[in-house]
Amino acid sequence: MPAVTVRGPARRGVLTAAAGVAAVAVTAPGARAAQSDGGPGDRGPAGSWVTSWATAQTAPTATDAVASAGLTDGVFTATVRLSAGGRVRLRYGHAFGTLPVLVGPATAGGRPVTFGGRRQAWLAAGASLTSDPVNGLRAPNGSALTVETRLPGPTGPLSFHRNTHASHSVDGVRTTSVFLLTGVEVTGAHGPVVAVLGDSISEGVGTPDDADLRWPDQLARRLPGSAVADLGVSGNRLLLDDARFGPGGQSRFDRDVLALTGLRTVLVQLGVNDLQQPPAQTNPSLILDGFRQLVLRARGAGLRIVGSTVTPFEGWIRWTPELDEVRQRINRAVRTGRLFDAVADFDAALRDPARPSRMRPAFDSGDGLHPNPSGHAALAGAVDRRHLL
Repeated sequence: MPAVTVRGPARRGVLTAAAGVAAVAVTAPGARAAQSDGGPGDRGPAGSWVTSWATAQTAPTATDAVASAGLTDGVFTATVRLSAGGRVRLRYGHAFGTLPVLVGPATAGGRPVTFGGRRQAWLAAGASLTSDPVNGLRAPNGSALTVETRLPGPTGPLSFHRNTHASHSVDGVRTTSVFLLTGVEVTGAHGPVVAVLGDSISEGVGTPDDADLRWPDQLARRLPGSAVADLGVSGNRLLLDDARFGPGGQSRFDRDVLALTGLRTVLVQLGVNDLQQPPAQTNPSLILDGFRQLVLRARGAGLRIVGSTVTPFEGWIRWTPELDEVRQRINRAVRTGRLFDAVADFDAALRDPARPSRMRPAFDSGDGLHPNPSGHAALAGAVDRRHLL
């Protein structure tokens, strides 16, 4: 049976990211004290359900062989890093599906997962599916939870997240993709509950697989007991949709952010792909208008919204001085325009004082755009915990 391993907890707040993460083994599920059963409405002993781990989905393209073909009597196994712990229930989604998918049997931490008391349930096309609380499972803050899901199929094409920078498997074959599983909800959060709406920098490009050194991970470890949901999608923009990189931040905000259970704050890390990815957006007013729409929707839902400045990217293959000037204009407006409830100055955290259009060499993963683990630690440290409450 898979063991649940633990690392330092996560909250939304200021990060001073520590790059190292100590792993502590926890006894196997069978050795844990049994917990009472709970139905779908059980809120758990520590409080309300909140989203402790999440990922954003895209539609498969022709190059995504497994997601495009789907599975027939296949088993998908995901190991996900929780931020807050507590009682556990799962959420599946099929945002881009055209046919319903039968889900289950499934296990979490080696324990059976049920849906309304049954081991299988139908996930409707375009919909989501939430499990019952997993009987007997209580995950520690910061633990790694293994979820095994059988899909009897044939499923048809599967909604998925292409690259989580972590190891999972399909029928025993390693993958970094996550299929259908969109969230893990817990009852034990006792700090901020944050969603990060981001691009490849939040997704973890520039950090090693299975290291949990993305800046949202490092933020979570600084704030034990808080819940941080990483909704970064590589290549994602604020304004435009893309067949491979998914709906833009404005398009996916309602589904990926507002649908999260227990959310209190959203942190937006988007904009650099609008500048550098063809067709480039060179009108800063349009990007600022896009941010304003996110602010209105977040506040309308009762959420606090924190913006971030656009990080330097000189050295990237499509950088130009003209694009950098647009970036600087956006950042000046974000810093001084009272647009967001608060600002995390990611530009200041990463930039080289001797050459502000580029990252400090010590933070650069090597491509000029994506920070390395030390750079991710600097981003985590640029988030003020007080801004997340």
